[in-house]
Amino acid sequence: MTLLKLSLMAFSFVFWAAGLTMLIIGLWAKVSLGTYLALSASDYPSAPAILLATGVAVIIWGFLGCFGAATEHRGLLRAYSAFLAVVLAAGLAAGLSALLYRQTLAQGFQEGLRQALLAYGEDDGVADALDALQRALSCCGVESYRDWLASPWGLEQNGSVPLSCCRARRGCQRSPPDARSLHPDGCFGRVSAFVGSNMFYVATAALGLALLQLIGIVLSCLLAARVPAHLLGITTPR
Repeated sequence: MTLLKLSLMAFSFVFWAAGLTMLIIGLWAKVSLGTYLALSASDYPSAPAILLATGVAVIIWGFLGCFGAATEHRGLLRAYSAFLAVVLAAGLAAGLSALLYRQTLAQGFQEGLRQALLAYGEDDGVADALDALQRALSCCGVESYRDWLASPWGLEQNGSVPLSCCRARRGCQRSPPDARSLHPDGCFGRVSAFVGSNMFYVATAALGLALLQLIGIVLSCLLAARVPAHLLGITTPR
């Protein structure tokens, strides 16, 4: 009984630490990647928002699970096991969705980049996000710098490109621009290569973390079943 209680408390602490990690990563992604994610035309919820919500929920329930194990509260232990089952289902769904719908997500980002090119010069927020993306990834346009030449902004500028496309600012904005002075790759190719190389690991980690919840479910159910009768207010006949 004592070993079972200590095992569940240790698991709850690890679970709580995982929630804190998700919360920190969500906050970082919200601050650092918010402008990039705004360029996507996808209707799916943003990853930072999901991480923040999940992190807060896991932190709260991780504490409650540890408290339930320490006090041997059967109702709290059962609620904790139910929450772990929900996390298990959500993790499996998230991991499988990342694998099955990555092409849809990529198409949404590609469409978002094209819309950003059309709105460049009219929407300052979109322009700042696109400029930041091109500087951070050393890319230009959706597929290449030629996307800018046919854009409304590029036509107004007599076939020029933004400064964020330039390797060096001096002599970059000539019309037509010198391709040797521009970032050679399109932003969609850069993002797709990064996502494609890391999506499998992200999905695998999500599935592995979800399956880890099985340990917590088994431990909490076993402990709840072994709570002594006198702690439940049940009197046994003599």
